[in-house]
Amino acid sequence: MSSLDELQALLGAPPARRQSNPTDWDEVERHMGSALPSDFKGFLDVYGSGVISGELVVFHPSGSSPLLERMRKTHQRFTGRRDRALSRGDSEHMPYPFHPASGGLISWGYDYGGDEHFFLPRDPDPDRWKIVTMVHEEGCETFDGPFSDFALAFVRRLLEVDRYHGIEPEALEFLEPQDLEELVANGEIGPVQPTFEPF
Repeated sequence: MSSLDELQALLGAPPARRQSNPTDWDEVERHMGSALPSDFKGFLDVYGSGVISGELVVFHPSGSSPLLERMRKTHQRFTGRRDRALSRGDSEHMPYPFHPASGGLISWGYDYGGDEHFFLPRDPDPDRWKIVTMVHEEGCETFDGPFSDFALAFVRRLLEVDRYHGIEPEALEFLEPQDLEELVANGEIGPVQPTFEPF
């Protein structure tokens, strides 16, 4: 089973059936000067724009918040930040340029933890591109795999956290066991069940 199949099995069927149009990606890929990874497009053609497991936000070209519009704004914003960092002699935290620079990172989404996610287009085959995460704009982490592997690992990491994850350790001593269990039962703390919420 592919990682895309596993991801879709965990998330279940999309809340609403999307009508996929083969030309949805044309404008985005023309602007990028390249095709985008097939698993990324395949996922978004099925699910559309939305939030994976209440945390990871992705955008379809024809969604309510179109992918190309967001890409342009993100690339411009991060290019400005990188230019300022380089002028201060600080290239450590932003080692890669951003599109449209040659080989520049290509934005595809973000998470509610404040991280931005990009494709690293360093291979002629988009299906072999890695994922780069700008961690709170303070550095990069590179994931050596495609979008579907990254999203699957993201979902699993949220699913496998401790049952009291999300609550400050100091608060544990002040809460009664029944209060903790109520927070877990309401999904306010602990593992996050795999979901997809369109927007």
